Amino acid sequence: MKTVEIIGYKRANLGKTEAKRLREEGMVPCVVYGGDHQIHFYAPAILFRDLVYTDEAHFAMLTIEGEPEPFEAIMQDIQFHPVSEMIMHIDFLQLFRGTPIKMSIPTRPVGNAPGIQAGGKLIRKVKFLMVRSLPKNMPEYIEVDVSNLELGQSIKVGEIETGEWEILNSPLVTIAGIEVPRALKGKDAEEEELEGEEMEEGAEAPAEGGGDAAPAEGSSE
Repeated sequence: MKTVEIIGYKRANLGKTEAKRLREEGMVPCVVYGGDHQIHFYAPAILFRDLVYTDEAHFAMLTIEGEPEPFEAIMQDIQFHPVSEMIMHIDFLQLFRGTPIKMSIPTRPVGNAPGIQAGGKLIRKVKFLMVRSLPKNMPEYIEVDVSNLELGQSIKVGEIETGEWEILNSPLVTIAGIEVPRALKGKDAEEEELEGEEMEEGAEAPAEGGGDAAPAEGSSE
């Protein structure tokens, strides 16, 4: 998996006033936990661009002032400003190669679905799946093969082949499907209506050789 390097500086003060000042200076307050102790630090917002604004999963290599050496971590939580969408705070979890981790991994549809060639549209229901594995086995993305999907069909989590990693979402969750366009829906409805009318006309038609039946032999009028 790709790694993004973040160079940070330890925070002397942890109050809201200090955090506000850091944001005004273009910095992002952060915390990393999972190791021997929590580390509160800050780093320039521009360094998080390739980690946050991407559709791929990444590890982060944190080089923090005062720490003996860089170490790997994953982004566990991120907070944005509700209006400006500026990054307000990021939580990191330190990685240890022998310890399993959980990450939100993007899905990536692959293949040419027959349903698309027939006029349908690929709809992605779930763009990220929660995966658990050792760091060395964590995938950058999850391929979702749609090459067998016809109109109206979909693929679920339980149909995805996994390697040395586990998907934690329910097997019944739909990842992607081929939506039937309105034009085709309308056409199918018209065809069904016509078939219904033809069946009704056939049922109401008189039997061959119809008319008043002749009186039975030996009967009197």
